[in-house]
Amino acid sequence: MTAAEPEQQLILEAKAGNHRAFQRLVERHMKRTYNVAFSFVGDHDAAEDIVQDVFIKVHSALASFRGDAEFSTWLYRITTNLALNHLKQRKRKEERTVDTMDVAAAHLGSHDNHTEDLDRRFHIERALHELPTLQRAVVILRHLDGLSTRQVSEILKCSEGTVKTHLFRGLKKMRTKLLFLQESGA
Repeated sequence: MTAAEPEQQLILEAKAGNHRAFQRLVERHMKRTYNVAFSFVGDHDAAEDIVQDVFIKVHSALASFRGDAEFSTWLYRITTNLALNHLKQRKRKEERTVDTMDVAAAHLGSHDNHTEDLDRRFHIERALHELPTLQRAVVILRHLDGLSTRQVSEILKCSEGTVKTHLFRGLKKMRTKLLFLQESGA
């Protein structure tokens, strides 16, 4: 894979059945796709499964990619949809079992040798994963992945105003949760 290789050319070649071109597209987007999936699900194995499903779906749907949006936007839309589907399935399972985040929090809280940075990161991840799904998606895509409001709105298929509202509310809820955790010493 060469960095100078135009993505449009790779897409055209992959659409024509060139497996090496498709492999180069996968290599080019693998890390970022994994990061998006992991940001949603917070689990390495689940994120890897989602990434595998994403590229299977991309491969089977590549012929229908029209290029109305950037390839990366289309790819992140697929990743986001599959990650959100995973979260919905996981939520249904968790309603029948013990909340694993509380178990993990109790386990981590019982060790005195964790650094403040680890605790802070854990609290941020906890606050993020306690957000409603759409707010979490917007915060992840906008702040963690650095996408523009327009890109987020394209990926989530909603207006830019809706993205801004979910972003504002999500960040407000996270701040409130983090302040509570800080004050309670959790």
